[in-house]
Amino acid sequence: MAFNRLPRRSRGLLVASTLLGILAVAVVGSLAQSPLPDEWWWGYGNTPDNARYFTGTQIDKSNVNRLEVAWTYPYGETLSNPIVAHGVIYGRGRNASIVAVDAKTGEEIWVRTGMQGMTRRGMNYWESPDGQDRRLLFAAQDYLQALDARTGKHIMSFGADGVVDLRAGVDDRDPSTITRIQSGTPGEVFEDLIILGAAPGEGYFSAPGDIRAYNVVTGELVWTFHTIPRPGEFGYETWPEEPRRYVGAANAWGEPTIDRERGIAFVPTGSPTYDFYGADREGANLFANCLLALDARTGERLWHFQNVHHDIQDLDNNAAPQLLTIQQDGRSIDVVAMAGKTGFLYVFERETGRPIWPIEERPVPGANAPGEVVWPTQPFPTNPPPFAVIRPMTVDDINPYLEPDQYEDIRRRLENAVNEGMFTPLAVGRETVQIPGSNGGTLFGQTAAEPDSGIVYVITQDNPGFLYLEDPNAPETNQGPRGQVVFERNCQVCHGPDRAGTENGASLLNIHERLTAEQVLAIIVGGKGRMQAFGDLPEADLRDVTQYLMNPPGAGRGGRGEPAPYAYPPPAGLVAGDGFAKVREGGGRGRGGGGANDDRGYPEGVPDYTRYTINTYGTIGNNWKPPFTTIVKYDLNGDPRIVWRIGFGDDPELAARGITGTGTPQMRNSIIVTASGLIFGAGKGDHKVRAYDSDTGDILWTAEYMGDLVGSPAMYTMDGKQYLLVPASGMGSESGPGGGDGGEATAEPRDPNLPVGWVAYALP
Repeated sequence: MAFNRLPRRSRGLLVASTLLGILAVAVVGSLAQSPLPDEWWWGYGNTPDNARYFTGTQIDKSNVNRLEVAWTYPYGETLSNPIVAHGVIYGRGRNASIVAVDAKTGEEIWVRTGMQGMTRRGMNYWESPDGQDRRLLFAAQDYLQALDARTGKHIMSFGADGVVDLRAGVDDRDPSTITRIQSGTPGEVFEDLIILGAAPGEGYFSAPGDIRAYNVVTGELVWTFHTIPRPGEFGYETWPEEPRRYVGAANAWGEPTIDRERGIAFVPTGSPTYDFYGADREGANLFANCLLALDARTGERLWHFQNVHHDIQDLDNNAAPQLLTIQQDGRSIDVVAMAGKTGFLYVFERETGRPIWPIEERPVPGANAPGEVVWPTQPFPTNPPPFAVIRPMTVDDINPYLEPDQYEDIRRRLENAVNEGMFTPLAVGRETVQIPGSNGGTLFGQTAAEPDSGIVYVITQDNPGFLYLEDPNAPETNQGPRGQVVFERNCQVCHGPDRAGTENGASLLNIHERLTAEQVLAIIVGGKGRMQAFGDLPEADLRDVTQYLMNPPGAGRGGRGEPAPYAYPPPAGLVAGDGFAKVREGGGRGRGGGGANDDRGYPEGVPDYTRYTINTYGTIGNNWKPPFTTIVKYDLNGDPRIVWRIGFGDDPELAARGITGTGTPQMRNSIIVTASGLIFGAGKGDHKVRAYDSDTGDILWTAEYMGDLVGSPAMYTMDGKQYLLVPASGMGSESGPGGGDGGEATAEPRDPNLPVGWVAYALP
């Protein structure tokens, strides 16, 4: 009606302007609705640079609060990070099966059942240049194998009868004597190679942790890099004579990063054996605890930097090195930045290994154990500033929210402990405060970057441990059956002295009637729910405590030989097959590195060193004041600085009391960084995914789901829509509704209307 009251000329002008406006809206709408390019999540850290960076910008700060559930897959499992390629999500679901799921609808395409024991944190994807050959590559029971990504069938032309034995070719060792070699991290694909580290364990007499590359089509071994050098190789002089006869590990069990343009593999390495006592390996011990720059096609060493000499504190490097371009003095520099358990960020020129800022060798505390010869200095970066606490712990650092008796216990232990700060060696029989701690600082999956802007994100935990060394010959060290002793030291605090469980841990009574020995061992090594992983226990301890749990006092005969039936079997028409291309004899584990009571001795010509071991593995959890876990943003341009740090997630118990921003303790979760200025992450145990403003760290969006996430969300764009995938545990897990392979069981849902399992979010 208002239109009709205007003069004729005004009406004409309005008609013209209206038509122009409609045309403009149509053009803009057409542009907005034009197909966005598909963008996939190719691997554990997305692309081989492991930046966990997503270039899609459909979801941004202005609309992120409108995200809603697009679909759910209730049978999904967590911990094993899904990958997305060509509209299909590949991951773990339905009782540890490998599943292929439609990325647009969440509907299953195929299911391969019976895949327990494979690489825990994910798989690799490779396709031929013409896209006709598409493969999923993973290790299971120490066999590298490949599936056809379209069908879920084994590719039997790969290796010998479909597998490559990863235990073969480690010096002249009989493969059957190697207990384990496959890493929980899937490795990285570069061109037609899959580059793999190893996780042989860090107990006495474990196998060396060589880095190897295999052809993805044939399974042929292409190159090997010896992390413990052989005679005549560079670095051999940093060890005793022929160390590979009895020293192992120095392994790359974490995340390698590939500079595809330069063809460089940047590989972080961990501790040698034994990881807390090194009298039998005097020297700096190259190439343990290094950042290695290797020619990705040949394995040739280009340069290295050792950030811990003669490690006796289990300070493995395992988080993905980040590739960035930074601005310094008016020029651009391509750098690689490695975050360590040490709490430092080490930054180097990519091609030369030159430190961008000076790294100083500084004196550190001397040995506290007989026979130990510590390295007198350790590297300390002068820049950037550390992201974790490296000073001695004080009473003011104790969590003020502890119960009074717990607080007093920690205060007393702190007063009586050896407490000299960073790099303090363990003492025998007296607790040492280990800072940042073997489970502190930064671990796998906990780095990300904005590659072109010089920004690095580090997830870190101030999580010191209270540990001491034990003399294996002391009477008090050998009280009771060995498995019971291991249980009392490592498990009793959560599961109770009678194994009946506590508020912090499930009952283990009659576990031998519910699980096989292999399943129990897998949980001990890999962790599950609130339970941390104990994979670094000596091999003999793992064997003995498993035997104890499967044959507890009064239990009669041993445990079950068959796994529990599926709670949620897949439709028969979707089953692509069952099990691996080959099953390892003896249930998947041989004999390898052990503890002080391992009945093997040192080889001829080597002194019979006392094999000290630690009293327990792990840390003191949330006894350090919050935040327990933080996200730290670094700007490495010019004078490097920490831009902000925020608590990652909320501790559920404290959140129930109105105390938020604490971070969740003992977390191993990752984040996604987007080109639109967002960070997405989900804290373990608090059942929430959040979007943060990357400029400020402020929370812009929060959503709650059932189950739990352990690992990383993923992101992809398909048919013009950008999706955020939260791979939480669902109904298809071994632990029942809401649980998963590493997820927290939630038998009683908090809210029946919450989405369960894998949850995909998108804009309306």
